[in-house]
Amino acid sequence: MKRVLVGGMYHESNSFNPIITKEKDFKVIYGKEIFESIKENDAISGIITTLQEAECEVVPTVYARAVPNGEVDYDFYIRIKDEIIEKAKKADAEKPLDGITLALHGSMRVKELGEAEGDILKELSSLFPNIPIYSALDMHATITSKMHNNCNGFVGYKCAPHTDCTETGIQAAKMTIKSINNQSTVKSCWVKIPLIIAGEQSATADEPMAELIEGLKRMEKKAGILSASYFMGFPWADNKDNSAAAYVVAENDEKLAQQTAVQLAEKMWEKRYEFKFHTETYSQQKALNKAFEAVCQGETPVYISDSGDNPTAGASSDCTEFLKIILADKRLDSLERPIIYGGFYDPEAVKQCKGKVGEIIDITFGAKFDATTSTPINATGTVKSYISGWGGITFPQSDIVLFNTGGVDVILAEQHIGYTDPKLYIDLGLNPKEAQIIVCKLGYLTPQHEALAKRSILALTKGNTNEELKSIEFKKIERPIFPLDEKFNYKAVDNVIKREKGKNQ
Repeated sequence: MKRVLVGGMYHESNSFNPIITKEKDFKVIYGKEIFESIKENDAISGIITTLQEAECEVVPTVYARAVPNGEVDYDFYIRIKDEIIEKAKKADAEKPLDGITLALHGSMRVKELGEAEGDILKELSSLFPNIPIYSALDMHATITSKMHNNCNGFVGYKCAPHTDCTETGIQAAKMTIKSINNQSTVKSCWVKIPLIIAGEQSATADEPMAELIEGLKRMEKKAGILSASYFMGFPWADNKDNSAAAYVVAENDEKLAQQTAVQLAEKMWEKRYEFKFHTETYSQQKALNKAFEAVCQGETPVYISDSGDNPTAGASSDCTEFLKIILADKRLDSLERPIIYGGFYDPEAVKQCKGKVGEIIDITFGAKFDATTSTPINATGTVKSYISGWGGITFPQSDIVLFNTGGVDVILAEQHIGYTDPKLYIDLGLNPKEAQIIVCKLGYLTPQHEALAKRSILALTKGNTNEELKSIEFKKIERPIFPLDEKFNYKAVDNVIKREKGKNQ
């Protein structure tokens, strides 16, 4: 029976967010507990079940995951990495390992260190130079030389929103199985594409991404191609490695990997001017005006994305400017129901609401972390509901509050959570189907919200996930890069980066 080590760390790190993501922000699963946490749409679950079905002995280590946020705390990262390494050493000493399959993000950054994925892959590769390492990655991974040289093959999500996480884990596991059964010697090729694109301009149901993803799927049907991926980089990370990439893993054929990756890179570069917002997109005030028009036309619930402060893309989730605009709008009095606003990360404000359901209180909330973009709100309102320990399946549990002020039901959270599922509103006692206006700190809507929305509007709000990339002050990113720069020459074939095994830099 072949022995395959599994584990990983998953975090998308926004360098413009001042919050340091610490241990309390992560849900960490150890050892055999990973087997008890199999769930839908989850790369590590796809990896484990596929390996087990192939009758491999799965050796679990550690799996840590947090909602996207600022860079990760150095001491926490080192501790988790060391635990994975020690478990790997111990397992191999008991009986030699045959392979390693990981679930990583690809754009996790550690304070005072830099890239996380390349660092852990380098350590594992140095310890186990003769066994294959494969990994599933997020579509918004940033490929680096250290990652490329220390992993036999990557495969990325092909759906945005990411609804194919399990399938991606399955594909990574299948590549591992082929390798450990001596069925393939892989060759991988990475072509750097000098562009960064906001996720809201690259949803895979819309063009040009729909066509580009179909191209990946066609490539993967060709003989000899094990995986073909576009990695989009992460636009809200200011580091020298940040860019998109075409990445291909082929069986025994370096030329095939290179030709395919070059072809994919050329196709994306040709499409660079076609990336645009497909949702209605307006300035903050105009977005609100359009939402009130939708209410008058009976298009409810109408959703507004507070896109500049999107915690699921690593924003601080405490910018208040858009809410202040809403609270100052006299048209609130014309609504039959309060606007739902999800939500604000503010542990202090949540604590003030505990034990006060039904009471009218004064609180101050917002701008506790990102104090440069907005200022706190001083509000009088009613604590409508309070839930202790909400969630906790994928991420840490959080106390959450529904606080009504000035005609808006504001959700406050003790932890840095994402507003990806209307179940959060339902749990707090709301009925989002009957709402007229729902504001979410999101970019594109998740499928769960899309199923409810009669109309969707993206507001160009301020925050750490500012959608207007040209307005962001990048200092470290390698130039030229599109769309920050437009008039420069690019040839995919000149940007081919082959894997150089043993080069751990």
